[in-house]
Amino acid sequence: MSEVLNVTEIFGEDVFNDKVMQERLPKAVYKKLKKTITEGYELDPTIADAVAQAMKEWALENGATHYTHWFQPLTGITAEKHDSFISAADADGKVIMEFSGKELVRSEADASSFPSGGLRATFEARGYTIWDCTSPAFLRREGEHGEIVTLCIPTSFCSFGGEALDTKTPLLRSMQAINEQALRILRLFGNTTSKSVKPSVGAEQEYFLIDRNKYLKRKDLIYTGRTLFGVMPAKGQELDDHYFGSIRHRIAAFMRDVDVQLWKLGVTAKTEHNEVAPAQHELAPVYDEANLAVDHNQLVMEVMKKTAPRHGLECLLHEKPFSGVNGSGKHNNWSLVTDDGINLMYPGETPHENIQFLLVLSCVLAAVDKHADLLRLSAADVGNEHRLGADEAPPAIVSAFIGTQLEDVVEQLIGTGYATESKQGKILPTGVNTMPDLYADVTDRNRTSPFAFTGNKFEFRMVGSSESIASANIILDAIVAEQFKEAADVLEKAENFNDACHDYIKKLLTEHQRIIFNGNGYSEEWVEEAERRGLPNLPSMVDAIPALTTEKAIKLFKGFGIYTQAELVSREEVEYEQYSKVINIEARAMINISGKQIIPAVIHYTTRLADSIRKVSEACPEADVSVQKGLLLHASKLLSDMEQARTKLLQDVELYGPEKDAEKKARAYHDTIVPDMRALRTPVDELEQIVDKDLWPYPSYGDMIFEVSEP
Repeated sequence: MSEVLNVTEIFGEDVFNDKVMQERLPKAVYKKLKKTITEGYELDPTIADAVAQAMKEWALENGATHYTHWFQPLTGITAEKHDSFISAADADGKVIMEFSGKELVRSEADASSFPSGGLRATFEARGYTIWDCTSPAFLRREGEHGEIVTLCIPTSFCSFGGEALDTKTPLLRSMQAINEQALRILRLFGNTTSKSVKPSVGAEQEYFLIDRNKYLKRKDLIYTGRTLFGVMPAKGQELDDHYFGSIRHRIAAFMRDVDVQLWKLGVTAKTEHNEVAPAQHELAPVYDEANLAVDHNQLVMEVMKKTAPRHGLECLLHEKPFSGVNGSGKHNNWSLVTDDGINLMYPGETPHENIQFLLVLSCVLAAVDKHADLLRLSAADVGNEHRLGADEAPPAIVSAFIGTQLEDVVEQLIGTGYATESKQGKILPTGVNTMPDLYADVTDRNRTSPFAFTGNKFEFRMVGSSESIASANIILDAIVAEQFKEAADVLEKAENFNDACHDYIKKLLTEHQRIIFNGNGYSEEWVEEAERRGLPNLPSMVDAIPALTTEKAIKLFKGFGIYTQAELVSREEVEYEQYSKVINIEARAMINISGKQIIPAVIHYTTRLADSIRKVSEACPEADVSVQKGLLLHASKLLSDMEQARTKLLQDVELYGPEKDAEKKARAYHDTIVPDMRALRTPVDELEQIVDKDLWPYPSYGDMIFEVSEP
């Protein structure tokens, strides 16, 4: 019988959390640190040594030998440099285990070795990692039995000149901005007790699991994370029989392993299920403060990737690992919550009477309309190119769904400035005597909407599965903070606040109602309607990147101290470089795979056909070999097409590869290399359908997504 798992006992056991701090820190030190964490006060540098000593002792007692500053550079993944706790040996040859406040607060990394968009030259190497005390340190356990233990300290990462080279620093800056401006809104309504407002975030992580042995036979998956060639099997996801289906034992074992690790790390992994596509799954946590939610999502991805091989599996986080199969996203659920538990996004039973909520709602809608291009940019990822707008994910056009109840309230407000009623839900009879009747929600949900209100939060659905959620939340915090500031600037001066507030809400909703769309975001009609409304349609990452350095974006981010202009320009450069580098890797992988694997396989196949024709004709001249000849001609034609496409792709990669201008290079890759890649894939995928399976050099889609066998 398996050991019973007590979740409450193991939860957070590998985290230097509040409970551990209370037990191990002097009371005065704990109070000062807690004040910084909860209320945003400046960190008292005098407490660093005491915290470091307690953190070291706790880590050593749990088997740690090394510590690392754990940070999130502009690569999209985490980075770390490990140092042991040992110091130089004394005269007796005995080492002392040391870890000082200085080592806790700051470390040094080579800033020139990470993407910086020109902020750091190759010879300008110095960069700093700086302790983020608002995200607790944790222990990472690796090795077959978890015997390799490292103390991980979440940090920001900046250059020698102070420029942010990571995603955490601007996120923390944006959280400061939304806190200050949201408190101004609360004070307008007489709230004097709430001390802080923080974004609350929950990221739903989608992913694929395939057999690792099959994965290792696919060079495209290894190099790029997605299949560059491949055709759908006879059965895909048409029957919807995978979604919420029974979880197979091997997958369930993986999920349990992941859950246990995450629970020990304090990550509230809660919901897991099969997603729409075969071999696709989802894990969703309970909501947390934005900074923690971002860190936890990075941990979720790390743990999944590292755990899968132990179960003979490979975890694919790419947004579109299989063409023609539903891709993977990461719904970012966002709301604003005070330190005393007030959710600014909660409408109540009668939202028409909740003026504070209506002001917050109108500000959010106005912010999304003003900065739809920035929101689109926050989901700009090369992998997401294959997902957005593919009738499986939100379109690349940003709109907001608010539901029938709020839409009705908005119409009333636009008409008169006041709303007098709210539509209510109804009782839904089940028709079964033994089952209770249900209360039906007042509004349905809309899975096609990129930015949907779902009861007490907005769900931003455009973020790709492999992306950090930091960018989306930085932009959400910033644009709403800006609108809160504009609202507070007006309403704080009003002689009659109640009338002024209603007038302001009406003004915002009237000016920005174009962003509200409750219909089918997948339809062609919506594309035309969005154009008529003047909403931006940015289908490609390359189209979206310029939004980062527009005049309004620079004003927004500089105004709140989230990004300097230099930081924005550098990030624009990084985005262009990222696009070109990814496409270049994919193109060269296609050239390599088609030349070394597919062409030899097809030649082998055509040779086999030719031998068959010759042998049959020699043995029986009267025999009909028209089928073999037809296949030989067809395969030879496709082989010729493939080689022509391969040659053109190689020539264009060599032509545009040396381009120094990041934007020009990205656009050339988008306009020329990507179509070249599609042209090469077409004959290869057709050949896969006729070449003998025993000759084809790698596992098919059917092999990978339907044959995740039990161990």
